[in-house]
Amino acid sequence: MKLSEKYYNEKLKFQLELSEFAQSLGDKISKEGEWNIKGFVDIFKNIYTISSDTKVISKILELHLFPYFTEFAEITNYHLELPKYQNYYPDITFINKKDNKIKFAVDLKTTYLNQKRQGYCNGFTLGSHGEYFINRESSKNIHYPYNQYVAHFCFGIIYNRVFLTSEFEAKNYSVDDIENIPSVINNFIFFAQEKWKIASDKRGSGNTANIGSIKKVDDILVGNGIFSEFGEDIFNDYWINYGKIQIETEEGTRKTMTSLNEYISYRGISHG
Repeated sequence: MKLSEKYYNEKLKFQLELSEFAQSLGDKISKEGEWNIKGFVDIFKNIYTISSDTKVISKILELHLFPYFTEFAEITNYHLELPKYQNYYPDITFINKKDNKIKFAVDLKTTYLNQKRQGYCNGFTLGSHGEYFINRESSKNIHYPYNQYVAHFCFGIIYNRVFLTSEFEAKNYSVDDIENIPSVINNFIFFAQEKWKIASDKRGSGNTANIGSIKKVDDILVGNGIFSEFGEDIFNDYWINYGKIQIETEEGTRKTMTSLNEYISYRGISHG
């Protein structure tokens, strides 16, 4: 979708505000790099430590950050809406209070640093390339139709996992011990990027229809993804047609197109 000058300027303004907001969060959710969340508390003031399960960590991080997103919406003069149903896209919709046609999709994504490959993370998914991505007027599994959003952002948190002993995980703590409880994650990196700028040309989760991300942290932070050379329209066309186009191999057989290089060759697009 080619944006009018007004909407383009609003997108740039919103991305700048979202990026500045992302950079402000480190001190709000961590102390000296260590996550402020230590576990769950019951009515007897017992603390049950958090496991290193990434799904658990991801959900708690979202809950921890949500009040700050509410503040951000107020400061930037946007309404904040959450999806009506679980697993609907996006996690948060921001709607401009002065012009409700200005909507931004913000998906919260968390992942951890790859301790075996310095400078890389484990990556994350960037939403479906299924029905609502193909049919931009569809309401299936999406809060508003895809084409009603001025832009689609990934708000990401990359963290370092701390592998703790089973003795730690089995131990009960009281509220008085809270300062001595180690954090299961630390050293947060926050960023906000348009999702097409950090997308890869591979699915992010096996055989499900999810767009995968690039994994080099420095490239993620500056939006230097595999599609950055070609633009958002190429990103859209590639993923709308992912797994559908048949191409001929050097051996003369047919195969499904599943890489950007194959797509560029098929479409006759030149680099640079």
